Amino acid sequence: MRRATERAGRGVRGRALAAVGLAATLGLLVACGPAQQTQDVTDQGYQSGDGSTKTWPAGDRKGPVELAGTDFEGTSQDIADWRGDVVVVNTWYAACPPCRAEAPDLAALANDYADQGVHLIGVNGTDAAGAAQSFQERFEVPYPTIADQDGAAIAALQGVVPMQATPSTVVLDREGKVAATVIGLADPTTLRAIVDDVLAEPPATP
Repeated sequence: MRRATERAGRGVRGRALAAVGLAATLGLLVACGPAQQTQDVTDQGYQSGDGSTKTWPAGDRKGPVELAGTDFEGTSQDIADWRGDVVVVNTWYAACPPCRAEAPDLAALANDYADQGVHLIGVNGTDAAGAAQSFQERFEVPYPTIADQDGAAIAALQGVVPMQATPSTVVLDREGKVAATVIGLADPTTLRAIVDDVLAEPPATP
């Protein structure tokens, strides 16, 4: 009888330990869920920003930003040639989901503001020419993108936007200084409002 009681006790303790182990395992899985999801996003090659926007008054702006390179068509680009105009810089690459999502809005912005002294330029340090040009054709991108495989162009933005945040958008005033940044998918209405505000600023006094 005593042996039967002992066996029964061991059975109860075993089931209790198994239940505790299962609960711990489930808790670990729940705890790892968000972390694993974040790692998956990172492994896809982009850091998903939340579209947060920051602006600076004219007296507090960094710059001017010096950004130059060769685009995917082999043409030299230098934003210094656009001093006196507003410049919008956008980092992207073809396989980035938010880059694809915002591409039509950026193309529309470039077309709508082309006669108002606004220039757009992309920076892409990931894609080969074929992938980049296919993206540009698909979304009818009317502005150039610097092929930045050596990282020189993105280095010019260091301290302005997080290096791994793609897409990111930087609005430069007429002096080439940083007027605003958008980290992540840019809201088209917000971005246009920023561009309008910078356009409305009086030209710098020589």
